[in-house]
Amino acid sequence: MDVDHDQEEIPMSDIKEIEGQVKSSKLSLADFSLLKVIGVGSYGKVVLVQKKDTNEVLAMKVLKKEHLYKRNQVDHTKTERKVLELIDHPFIVKLKYAFQTPKKLHMVMEYCPGGELFFHLSKSNRFDEERTKFYAAQIVLALGHLHKKNIVYRDLKPENVLIDSTGYIKLTDFGLSKELLTKNDVTNSFCGTPEYLAPEILHRTGHGRAVDWWSLGAIIFEMLTGLPPFYTKDRDKLFNNIKFSELKYPAYISPLCKDLLCKLFAKEPAKRLGGSDRDYEEVMEHTWFAKIDFNLLQTKKLVPPFQPKIGSQYDIKYVDPEFTSQNVNSIDQTQGTEGNSGKFTGFSYDAPK
Repeated sequence: MDVDHDQEEIPMSDIKEIEGQVKSSKLSLADFSLLKVIGVGSYGKVVLVQKKDTNEVLAMKVLKKEHLYKRNQVDHTKTERKVLELIDHPFIVKLKYAFQTPKKLHMVMEYCPGGELFFHLSKSNRFDEERTKFYAAQIVLALGHLHKKNIVYRDLKPENVLIDSTGYIKLTDFGLSKELLTKNDVTNSFCGTPEYLAPEILHRTGHGRAVDWWSLGAIIFEMLTGLPPFYTKDRDKLFNNIKFSELKYPAYISPLCKDLLCKLFAKEPAKRLGGSDRDYEEVMEHTWFAKIDFNLLQTKKLVPPFQPKIGSQYDIKYVDPEFTSQNVNSIDQTQGTEGNSGKFTGFSYDAPK
């Protein structure tokens, strides 16, 4: 469950800036066959779909506008839509299309049939250091790309890391992302998933890019141990641990990895690895990553430690049955134009071919 309080108006560049640069999508639900529910969230569902004219299999995020209005998520949704258009990176999910009906928003993205990192971690309990390092190195490059564009991700967790058909990862879900005015800018909103929140978010002292490096430490720790750092079901105790406690490390974590984690878990953002102006380069240079060739990684020329066994482009074996067992026909397929777009003017999108 995400924490999302005290939301400020997100001072994103006017969404209209990007209108007209790419032709609006004239697509509707009629252009897609709905195959399976593959995800369920607070504001809608993710559905495996096939585009009828190309037969391409994609993931469609369907959001109910009514829920977004009620829960003050309009700005976050517009942020996600814009960030996805701005970003083109091998380890970040690509937006293909966006359109709306009077009641819903639809974002159509590439489908990653390897499933969520969370799915694999729950099956394996924990990963070895080599597999953990392979995923962590890709996350470093993805976060570095976002930070170069002055975007803070703010929602790194195993549920938001997808595995593609080759075994490489892609970050997804940019609803909590934040565009900063400068690389040293800070924001004060209190949002994120409790187990992965950095101390400065809890202290409400303002936060910037360094929160993502704390979250990197948290996801590395969880991949290695099966649980997030400082974990307890008592939220107040969890927050107190994050702010003030020192983390205990299992004996099987190597000294180099422990050194990296200690530096990522520095309570003060300025003292955290990645907290300087050098940002992701500082993280990449840590000795734990010494055997990773980041150039080969970026071009996907390394052999992944785990490669999904994908039978076809429709394969859903790595998606939790909790989702796939739901009736896909429960998705309201009411057609309609986007005439009543209200606060979502300019939402439609058709990726350049």
